[in-house]
Amino acid sequence: MEGEVGTCSSMAALADSLKCETQGEGGSGVIVNESKSAEFPLSFWEIGVAVSVVLGYVLGLGCVYLTMPASDYSFLKLPRNLEDLQILRDHLESYTSDYTVQVLVGYCVVYIFMQTFMIPGTVFMSLLAGSLFGVFRGVALVVFTATAGASSCYFLSKLIGRPLVFSLWPDKLTFFRDQVAKRRKGLLNYMLFLRVTPTLPNTFINVASPIVGVPYHAFFFATVIGIIPAAYVTVRAGITLGELQSVGDLYDMHSIVTLFLIGLVSITPTLIGNKN
Repeated sequence: MEGEVGTCSSMAALADSLKCETQGEGGSGVIVNESKSAEFPLSFWEIGVAVSVVLGYVLGLGCVYLTMPASDYSFLKLPRNLEDLQILRDHLESYTSDYTVQVLVGYCVVYIFMQTFMIPGTVFMSLLAGSLFGVFRGVALVVFTATAGASSCYFLSKLIGRPLVFSLWPDKLTFFRDQVAKRRKGLLNYMLFLRVTPTLPNTFINVASPIVGVPYHAFFFATVIGIIPAAYVTVRAGITLGELQSVGDLYDMHSIVTLFLIGLVSITPTLIGNKN
């Protein structure tokens, strides 16, 4: 009898041990999955959507390339400094008059692509617009492409960007969400203030706005209106591209103060409403 009891006790202990091991393996599996999710937050479906968008832009550029005359286009690359930009400008000037449509379409596709996927260097594209098309046409072109690219980034982020934004900017996203929640009644003025002033990076605003609940109409109008001052400063500087020593010369203290004053004016109605 005692032997049977001992045997039953041993079997129970063995079962408990196996149960603990199984739970441990399952727990480790969860940890592994969580770590994988933390390392790369996008699913295969989300990656597929992003790749499809990229292929669409590549197809657009390919169509532009096929309609251009046979020539050496090794100079075509995204400018990373003023020297690259001047080389690109010198080559494109000869094509702009004869192939205006192709240059415009190619410019728009590249600018919108860079805005959609948060690729740095759009300031050089704005300078190029001023150098090739002048102030008024250049500003109109930059405002159009910047708004289209920001809108493309907005909807792409709304579709697949949530895990990526939470993993890259958790603290900044929390701050932005709290500010948007407090300013629901004057959200357009607040978004306009953010666009005019360098309070938050434009790339972050584009990708985070749909996640924190900024409606598209407020995002759109704030983008169209808010980027005009900075676009004008940059495009106008592109006319005298050869005189620029660095990108820092674009925004002197006078320009920065002017942008902040415009931003303060944009949120004045909200401040008055809150006081009342």
